[in-house]
Amino acid sequence: MNELNKSYEPSQIEDKWYELWENSGYFKPSNNAERGSFCIVIPPPNVTGSLHMGHALNATLQDILSRWKRMLGYKTLWLPGTDHAGIATQNVVERELARQKISRHSIGREAFIQKIWEWKAEYGIRIIHQLKKIGASCDWSRERFTLDEGLSEAVREVFVQLFEEGLIYRDNRLINWCPRCHTALSDLEVEYEDTEGRIYYIQYPLADGSGHVTVATTRPETMLGDTAVAVNPDDKRYKKFIGKSLELPLSGRQIPIVKDEAVDPEFGTGAVKVTPAHDFNDEAIGKRHGLHSIQVMSEDGRMTADAGKRYNGLDRYECRKLVLDDLKELHLLEGDRRHPHSVGHCYRCKTTIEPLQTIQWYVDVSGMSKEAVAAVKDNKINIVPESWENNYYGWMNNIKDWCVSRQIWWGHQIPAWYCPSCKNEKGVLQADLIEHIFFEPVATSDGAMLLTGSYASLRSKGLTHEQIIKNSKIIRVSRDVKPRCSRTDISACPECGNKEIIRDPDVLDTWFSSALWPFSTLGWPKETEDLQTFYPTSVLITGFDILFFWVARMIMMGLKFKKDVPFKNVYIHALVRDSKGQKMSKSKGNVVDPLDMIDRFGADAFRFSLVAFAAQGRDIRFSEERVEGYRHFINKLWNASKFILGNLSSMNCEDPGLPQNPDLTDRWILSRFGAAIEDVNRHLENYRFNEAANSIYQFMWHEFCDWYIELSKSSMYGDDEEQKKKTIGCLMYILKRSLVMLHPFIPFVTEEVWHALPGSEGSIMLQSYPEGLSRDLDAEASMEYVLNTVTGIRSLRGELNIAPSLELKVYIKTSDNKVAAILDENMASIKKMVKASEIEAGVNTAKPAGSAVCVQKDMEIYLPVEGLLDIKSEVVRLQKEMSKLEESMDFLTKKLSNEKFINSAPKEVIEKDNARFEELKEKAAKVSENLALLEKIGS
Repeated sequence: MNELNKSYEPSQIEDKWYELWENSGYFKPSNNAERGSFCIVIPPPNVTGSLHMGHALNATLQDILSRWKRMLGYKTLWLPGTDHAGIATQNVVERELARQKISRHSIGREAFIQKIWEWKAEYGIRIIHQLKKIGASCDWSRERFTLDEGLSEAVREVFVQLFEEGLIYRDNRLINWCPRCHTALSDLEVEYEDTEGRIYYIQYPLADGSGHVTVATTRPETMLGDTAVAVNPDDKRYKKFIGKSLELPLSGRQIPIVKDEAVDPEFGTGAVKVTPAHDFNDEAIGKRHGLHSIQVMSEDGRMTADAGKRYNGLDRYECRKLVLDDLKELHLLEGDRRHPHSVGHCYRCKTTIEPLQTIQWYVDVSGMSKEAVAAVKDNKINIVPESWENNYYGWMNNIKDWCVSRQIWWGHQIPAWYCPSCKNEKGVLQADLIEHIFFEPVATSDGAMLLTGSYASLRSKGLTHEQIIKNSKIIRVSRDVKPRCSRTDISACPECGNKEIIRDPDVLDTWFSSALWPFSTLGWPKETEDLQTFYPTSVLITGFDILFFWVARMIMMGLKFKKDVPFKNVYIHALVRDSKGQKMSKSKGNVVDPLDMIDRFGADAFRFSLVAFAAQGRDIRFSEERVEGYRHFINKLWNASKFILGNLSSMNCEDPGLPQNPDLTDRWILSRFGAAIEDVNRHLENYRFNEAANSIYQFMWHEFCDWYIELSKSSMYGDDEEQKKKTIGCLMYILKRSLVMLHPFIPFVTEEVWHALPGSEGSIMLQSYPEGLSRDLDAEASMEYVLNTVTGIRSLRGELNIAPSLELKVYIKTSDNKVAAILDENMASIKKMVKASEIEAGVNTAKPAGSAVCVQKDMEIYLPVEGLLDIKSEVVRLQKEMSKLEESMDFLTKKLSNEKFINSAPKEVIEKDNARFEELKEKAAKVSENLALLEKIGS
């Protein structure tokens, strides 16, 4: 048994207990579990990441469920791991190399990937250490990584199986492209920002010289790739122009005017330029009208030769400026104006994306998405809160095939190979259909050259296969080249035996491996014991921002490859915002570091503050003051425990156990504990974490500490040794079981106090969670009278500003003798709690003259004020206070009615003044009420 320190210092005990839990294997699934299995797979944080508020909330909620289920007797697995985070991790390491004036291309793919593995070994475990600081009870012996050997095997199995079924294919389509990361992005990986742009009005002359058509565009540099101008068929302004040709300025080409219902007559001039190679809407128009595509921008955001000799090689924004200058010189730029619009950016590097036509790998999800929708509709998966279901259906019913290839090096390289020596189905040598672009000059028979060309042409220049592969910055493989996909590496072409084959350079979208997470982490494709025991998992806890990135895809993959849902429940938690309700961001300077909160207030206070405000469907407004408030809650528990243990020690006895004949207060607190347990278990079962936390807080702070411990003091400080023993027995009984109830929420302090209790053995983690405790509703009803009496008398003392040192005489008229008897039985405790020298209670009690009155259920409380205060002086004091309040309220009313102030003042200033007005209004109402009371007594 340990002795509790004077005050609770979390920094002195948190690491100690976490180390004991982990080293003792308490986080592992128990083989002695009495109930079924319970499993959560952690949403794997990026290996580049550090703990932010979203992680902290997510991890806390998962930890609460895991600890709770373990203690309920379930075989519980909380499976941890991290995500390789392809683009994010590659960007981090590339920036580090850039500081050393090294590029990934200069060292080559193999060496660069080795550099990332080295970086991961040094920095990649940071997020794991941070999760441990918050108390995450994951089974770290089962920790997984999306690029580990087992998960890589699963990824290959899924890819090849989908390819063999015709569900994975290559296609040349318009895709979101990041010129900085040099990779394709899915629609979900593009973040849109409202931007103050400009719209330009450009004249396109009619080829017959009869006039011109003016088009409006926000991206004039792409006009170099226009292949038509489109107008709405119902737009009377342009009916006579449909079918005519235009001279495309700056290009020397002619383009047609086509009609298309997709054109909005209200946008710009109603005539829109059509650039199928650089705009998604234009691509669709182009397909409908058989227009060809001209790609005038390359993968690095520079203009291509097809843009024209004058613009070739220019950065896209340099080209825009030059195009506008050239149009002005030709008197074809009518003008421009402000145009706020939404612009897509890469979700990782924030570079403005460009739609580009490139060959990518796609997954046909049309069939899988229907099954995933049915799984939710048929209640095989429950989404909580239910309001998110419509968002899920909306996205799934309009889902597009999933682009899964990325043009980076860090990730699961696509298991597909191409043979240059073979001919394709059209009889064309594939060596002529594989294009290589080099990053630096390479020695050839004609000297050092920066090369671009087909595999065949490069070989003809004397380059070896190894030189070509090593020096290729970009490898473009035509759709007409047949890929060979394999579950294992291929060393030679299975058809012709050629060993100089080319592996597809692309890697899979990070979310591809993450989509397999619920079953790949449990051992699939092997049929492991973990897979049989824990799949499908029990619940997924995640933020709404990855409902489509990840959750929907896990459902599709789970149903496809395990023929069962990956989890039975999905709990979508809210966003953690700052105290003003704003989203946290570095640019706003309002980001809160969870580790800073833990260092200052302790992990338990931080955890509890997150959970207490984690209401379903409502964002959390986080503030340090709230964490500080819940640190007071931890201190209250600590001090209550010290009080109980101190009294037990002073009595020189072991824990006497629960009394055989408990009195009313004992029966009441035991019943209220049963109610709290019932509430907590029910709320956790329904993922109402905040309500569970609030039930705990209400019971511990108010009912146990404020009421029961205070009521117990009359016994503890009395002379009846037998009564003392009974009271301490009940106190210890409730304290022990309350610590167990609290443990999933505040694990560190409960473990520390647990070890200070006499007779406590082992960790509190190993205790059974309380459930199904009996209630004593008669005791609760009777005790309500005692509590109401104390509350009523205290209320009168406070309202009348009667000094705490003065003893009171109180008279209580009850509705019947039963209520009077209850009060009489507990009169000693009541007197002590309200500092009363005399209390008379009965059905015939009369109201003394000059008494203040408080009406409670089945009773009236009378407090004679003569001798306790000077009524006239108190009335004058309150009148002065009311005058000051009215003056302040009048000032704020005028201020908030001033239109100039409302239109110019910052939003937070107005909100602060409104809050201050409401505070003054409430205070004035209370002062007015007390004045009326005193005036009534004095009359």
